[in-house]
Amino acid sequence: MSNAITAFAHQHIIGRDIWAEESLPPDLFAAMGQAGLFRIGLPEEFGGTGGGYPAIAAAEQALVAACGVPGMGTIFGGHQITAQYYLVGFGSPAQKAEFLPQLAAGTCTMAVAISEPEVGAHPKLLETTAHKTALGWRLSGRKAYVTNGPIATIFIVLAITSVEAGRKRYSMFLVPRDAPGLEIHHAPTPAGMRPSGHVSLTLSDCLVGPDALMGTAGTAYEAMALGFRDAEDAVGNAGLIGKLRHIMGLLAGPDPSAATDDAAVELGALYGLIAVASAAVDALVIASEAGQAASPRTQAITIGMRQLALEIVRRVRAFKRDDLPRVDALLASIEGGMNVARGPRRARMIRLGREGL
Repeated sequence: MSNAITAFAHQHIIGRDIWAEESLPPDLFAAMGQAGLFRIGLPEEFGGTGGGYPAIAAAEQALVAACGVPGMGTIFGGHQITAQYYLVGFGSPAQKAEFLPQLAAGTCTMAVAISEPEVGAHPKLLETTAHKTALGWRLSGRKAYVTNGPIATIFIVLAITSVEAGRKRYSMFLVPRDAPGLEIHHAPTPAGMRPSGHVSLTLSDCLVGPDALMGTAGTAYEAMALGFRDAEDAVGNAGLIGKLRHIMGLLAGPDPSAATDDAAVELGALYGLIAVASAAVDALVIASEAGQAASPRTQAITIGMRQLALEIVRRVRAFKRDDLPRVDALLASIEGGMNVARGPRRARMIRLGREGL
């Protein structure tokens, strides 16, 4: 699989200025579907290759390592994780039968809309609502930071469906891009994430049918939204390893055997640290596949792996030459990824520091 993904990257990505694109060019998305990339990891009975999260993570790592464009890993990983986590995990039989073959073929993609402007994903502060009607559901509210939004054909939207004893109860809904009352707004893409674009959404009495509900009404935040972050982190870390592997290729240059002894010692140390980080990511992905992404041990490994990645970034900065702008861009992308969801990650570090394992 790795060789096929590397060949795809050389044929379709390398040599194109993908870094400058605000969102994925349609021809490249189509090429990914035609090459079978979107089949990876999804259930065989719906047109996938099987393999779950480990297969998805291995493919994301190989893609980023080959092309050196972090946003390509985000696009691929986002498509596959959303399909595997939400549709395979929580879709009804009818939803699976309708959408999983399309997702595997690349004729459809989904984007997850949980966060809202100014408040992020904090469950006490979210305000988007969904009210049941005679014909289905009516959604109203705003969503922000919707990854893969520019190419999404369907949005998975979290909304409040009831309030019990002062506590908001949430449900998830499949909202087609052309749903009445849905407005999609362009959002700038940070340079380190291109071409993985984002959008924000406005839902003004947005109407969807009764079959739009995913899972059991009123349970979506605890049952679905919380676990998605863990699965997304675990597989997304494979993209981080892909970035580091691409960086090493740039540092070593076309003839690594010509390196001085001192340079070879530092390169060898970096390769060793990346091998340890890669082994940690493999453990995280296996834990996610086994439904153990939220366990204390898994979260401790995540913390340790990220601290190791930051140490690798520090050593690369001290080692690299000044004429490698792509290395600078990849390092900035890694550091930027570390800043996503900093609050929850800091809380986990505090808990680990106080409680241990």
